[in-house]
Amino acid sequence: MHKPFRFNASELPRRAGEMREYQLDIHLEQAIGIDVIAVPAGNLHLELRIESVDEGVLASGKFETIAKGECIRCLDPVELPISKSFQELYAYKPDRNTKNESEDQDDELLMDGDFIDLENPIRDAIVLSIPINPVCDESCEGLCPECGEKWRELPEDHSHDQIDARWSALKGLLGESGEKK
Repeated sequence: MHKPFRFNASELPRRAGEMREYQLDIHLEQAIGIDVIAVPAGNLHLELRIESVDEGVLASGKFETIAKGECIRCLDPVELPISKSFQELYAYKPDRNTKNESEDQDDELLMDGDFIDLENPIRDAIVLSIPINPVCDESCEGLCPECGEKWRELPEDHSHDQIDARWSALKGLLGESGEKK
């Protein structure tokens, strides 16, 4: 099975100070984000730099993309440009015979042979940069709760007759003309 975030770092010699740079297109098989805004499935262009260090491979990446969604106030489409960088250390897997102090650290990224998995750093960078409540404009007034029209398109004197909820049961006793049935 092909994993789009898996990168083969075998060209990088395991000598501290060695470095390689790559231009990659990673195919996102599904959107990354939340229900109201996400980076859609498709290609993500990534500039990746990997460096050999004593502990493993240091991966530095930079990408730009666009998150698409809808305004939570007026439901208009929203596009949010995202430009993010990340840096992660992928540690070499320790020998089974050697006791490693960091074995109990679950958040440490490990290399899988010559491969590094870029999914977590990319996903974290995207999710942490998108707003939970996206708006098309900070001054967006949203929708009228009664008629559902956008406030910015309604006249200033727009209003609806409010019937006190306590009297709404009696409304059925009157005909359409307001006379007793």
